Amino acid sequence: MMDAKRAKAIYDSKDTIAVTLEGEPVWIENVDEANGMATVQVGSRPGNTQTVRVDRLEE
Repeated sequence: MMDAKRAKAIYDSKDTIAVTLEGEPVWIENVDEANGMATVQVGSRPGNTQTVRVDRLEE
């Protein structure tokens, strides 16, 4: 289970770190640390974004 601090570290990282949401690869686009939420792009479709609780993300 991920927390907001780790999600932010992944977002800020220059490395590509694999993150999944319910088994689906996602790309973190934004992290709202105060509310524990992240906006993610699902798969390789740029228009397919979701805002989810960071504890739903896995490395």
